[in-house]
Amino acid sequence: MIETARLVLRPWRDDDRAAFAAINADPRVHDWLGGPISPAATFAMMERIGAAIARDGFGFWAAEHRADGRLAGMIGLSRVAVGDLPVGPCVEIGWRLHPDFWGQGLASEGARAALDWGFGSAGLGEILAFTAETNLASQAVMRRIGMTPDPSRDFDHPRLAPDHPLRRHVVWTSKGQA
Repeated sequence: MIETARLVLRPWRDDDRAAFAAINADPRVHDWLGGPISPAATFAMMERIGAAIARDGFGFWAAEHRADGRLAGMIGLSRVAVGDLPVGPCVEIGWRLHPDFWGQGLASEGARAALDWGFGSAGLGEILAFTAETNLASQAVMRRIGMTPDPSRDFDHPRLAPDHPLRRHVVWTSKGQA
């Protein structure tokens, strides 16, 4: 568990299912992710994330808002295997928040804590972030948490059609202290 001033990053619980399904069904959330995700796909995602946390000691944790205990979304680290994406193998940092929590600095706060945890507790040497080239809000979070662009690793997302507006992805990186 990771605690910040306003968030708790923790493993997923059964009582997170409905709230996370609502986040994943919100079209505003998925403007940058290719469209809403069904409840069944959300629950399968939660199972995969839980398995990753059990296996690796980290994953995309549930991000709980400390002030009211609501599920704000997910923030954390995830392994990208060889063959999953052109940048693999690597460890990715990512976030997904309910629109009620946008514009408050929570993504940056939680992502900074996850990045620090990854370099400290997990002993990672490098963490990547990637997003659609046009997703300037996520790139702003990457900048705020101290990541830098790495254009040599930018890629076309293989699961998106060649003419899809989100196909081109930019890569940002952060390196741990040696």
